[in-house]
Amino acid sequence: MKNIVSTEWLAGELGKPDLVVLDCSLVLPGEPGDKKAGYLEARIPGARFFDIDLFADPDTDLPHMVPTPARFAKLAGALGISNDSRVIFYDQAHGLRAAARGWWLMRLMGHEAAHVLDGGLPKWKREGRPIESGEPKAAPAATFTPDFRTDRLRGIGDIKRIVRQGGGEALIIDARSAGRFDGTAPEPRPGLPNGHMPGAANIPFTELLSPEGTMLPPEALRARFERAGVDGERPVILSCGSGVTACVLALGLVESGLPEGSVYDGSWTEWALRPETPKTTKEPA
Repeated sequence: MKNIVSTEWLAGELGKPDLVVLDCSLVLPGEPGDKKAGYLEARIPGARFFDIDLFADPDTDLPHMVPTPARFAKLAGALGISNDSRVIFYDQAHGLRAAARGWWLMRLMGHEAAHVLDGGLPKWKREGRPIESGEPKAAPAATFTPDFRTDRLRGIGDIKRIVRQGGGEALIIDARSAGRFDGTAPEPRPGLPNGHMPGAANIPFTELLSPEGTMLPPEALRARFERAGVDGERPVILSCGSGVTACVLALGLVESGLPEGSVYDGSWTEWALRPETPKTTKEPA
């Protein structure tokens, strides 16, 4: 199976015993809405709710950081996910924005049978496909055994070293908007400085998506990454505001056929909050 699946494919697979469909929506700072209320109001039949803020490290003030493998395994098992499951993530409102985070977390835990629904719930609805609402039935418990893939994750120590060495070791790509990256637009988290890590490139995650919220074709993805300096040789590290939309870029890299990148989980929130880290903005024209 591909990493991205179509609504048509999913409609034909619904109800199969090894298929687990997960609503993986997230309301980011400054946005209206309630992700759990949205799930109860309208979801793909049989979908379960994958809470990014629950599948996270509870012992940090940083948002939705990667949990321990043991915590992830316990929560995944409670959702009925086993090592034999085919897992499909979708987003309620933003195509595949947050769904990519679920996909990346599953693969970080060594589960390769993780997929994203192209276009998410909005595309599913536009096509007139079935919807259910209300409280869902409890998922049957399962056992999930993780195989943690450390190569898919980077920490602040890695980023400090790469920035200090001038970026030769790896290319950092930031998925935030151009204004936030350049320092001309404010961060949505109050009091957080804007700007970017010295030497980082910028690909706003929206540039990898069509107006309908679907992923662009592989050749278009590859061209966009190459314009940012991806050459297929130097490793790529993906960052954003808090580790969510960086995963859209991670998905885009895989879909483009370029070597897989790793995600800096703390992203700009962690970097900007640390007083010792260098920050830069775009020089005035």
